[in-house]
Order: sequence, then structure tokens, then C-alpha cells
Amino acid sequence: MNGLVIVDKPAGWTSHDVVGKLRRLAGTRRVGHAGTLDPMATGVLVIGVDKATRLLGHLALTEKSYDAVIRLGRSTNTDDAEGEITATASATEVTEEALRAAITDLTGTIEQIPPQVSAIKIDGRRAYKRVRDGEEVALKARPVTVYDFAIGDLRYDGDLLDVSATVTCSSGTYIRALARDLGAALGVGGHLSYLRRTRVGPYDLPQARTIEQLTEELVVLPLAEAVSAAFPRLDVSEDDARKIAHGGRLGATGLGPGPIGVFGPDGTLLALMEEHGPVAKPLAVFVP
Repeated sequence: MNGLVIVDKPAGWTSHDVVGKLRRLAGTRRVGHAGTLDPMATGVLVIGVDKATRLLGHLALTEKSYDAVIRLGRSTNTDDAEGEITATASATEVTEEALRAAITDLTGTIEQIPPQVSAIKIDGRRAYKRVRDGEEVALKARPVTVYDFAIGDLRYDGDLLDVSATVTCSSGTYIRALARDLGAALGVGGHLSYLRRTRVGPYDLPQARTIEQLTEELVVLPLAEAVSAAFPRLDVSEDDARKIAHGGRLGATGLGPGPIGVFGPDGTLLALMEEHGPVAKPLAVFVP
């Protein structure tokens, strides 16, 4: 059962709900996920089972892609459709030219303020819990990278404008915040009304299975295949394999920066390693 399960998360489920379901299906409590999806969102959620949980923190840092619908003309306190409406304005005067200009300003490396209702911790407490307790939450902007932000169909619903979009971005980017900031830049407010994650690193929707499918057959991507798909691969000699099995280091590989999957001469996954100057140090060792 060591490996990854690529789930197509349904709407209404929290990421923790999916983890709980997979714990029952896999028969182990050693299950986790690589990057939270909000309950409203659907799509790719990468689940690690048993030893594969040691990969999750590294997989969570890979780039992600989304299909989204941004509703302009209405702001909410959560920056998505599940929150309370805080302001409205007519979006009928928003032109495609203005829309594209505002999107250009939100593409590349930007400073983004996360939504107040988020899982970010402030002095040890989640921001969303502080908001629910009536506190004013001021989160600091942080750098994120939006590699691609493209718009598709534009549909008017009265004074509101629904903008279909696809986004590819770095870890830590909130699509809700992009919707909020796009609406603010256009002077009409905005929120996220639909979100479907289509890719996490190398894992995409064609690989994902629904909860119903997984209940019928639990498909687990073996640990070695998961590492080969997500990270550069280094095959080593038997002598180096023995060294790595005991937590030893290697010389610089030239495959960095970032984690490297290291395999023995028989194809066995040995470890995940990372270069630090002239040496490569183990991040996680998978052989006894």
C-alpha cells in the first residue's frame, strides 16, 4: 500500500474527509494529502499512503493548474461563493480590454494577501477560526508566481459578469485571492464561484479517480513510480546504495535544485535527496 492515490475530489468534501475515507479503504491511519482543496472545489487531490506520506511535503511545493469561474460585481467575506456578500457593483461596463490588462498585472511573480478565511496560522491559531470568533485578521502579503492566467468565455448574469479562466501557479497561490484582486482592480469587486484543480505537479485529471471508483477498486501508484514521475531520477551503484541505506551522503549530482529520487542498480527506490553545495543529503530514506 506504499504509494499515491490520485483522487478527483467531489464538491462538498473537505480534504480531511477524503483522507478519512482513504484511511478506511487502505486500512491504515498513515494517510495524508499534498495541498488542501476547499470544500467548494473539485479535482486533483494527491493522497499519500504509508511511506508515501513522506513525499507529500515535497509534492505540495510543485506547480498546480486550475479551471475557474470568477464572478465580477460581487464581493464576499471568504472570496468565494460560500461566503457572505459584503459588497455589490455593476460589472456591465467592464470591457475585455480592461479585463485582460488587469489579468496581466496579476501574472508573474506577485505579492498576494491570502484570504482572511484560510488555514494560515497566526500566533498558533488558524486565521479562519479567528475570523469566526469575530476577530479582525490582517494577513501579510507573500510572493507567489502565476505562470499563466488565461480567460475564456465571458457571460453576463444581470449586473454580474462570469469570467471563465485557467490558471497555472506556484504552491501557496490562492485562486480565491486572484478573483478578489481582479475584481478590486476593475473597481467592481469579485469572488470565485467555481474551482476545479486539473493538475498537481505531474499528476492530472486523467489519472484521478472518484471516491466511488476508489471504493470499488483502490488504485495506488507505487512509490517508485510516484517518485520517478515527480522528481529527477538518479541511479547509483551498489556501493552508493549501501551508503544511502545508512543515511549517508553523495557527491553533488548536478540534478538540483530540489528533491532528487535516488534508485539502486536493481531499480529499487532508495531515497529522496537534495543537493547542498558539494554534497547531496537525504530528505527521506525508503529502504531498511
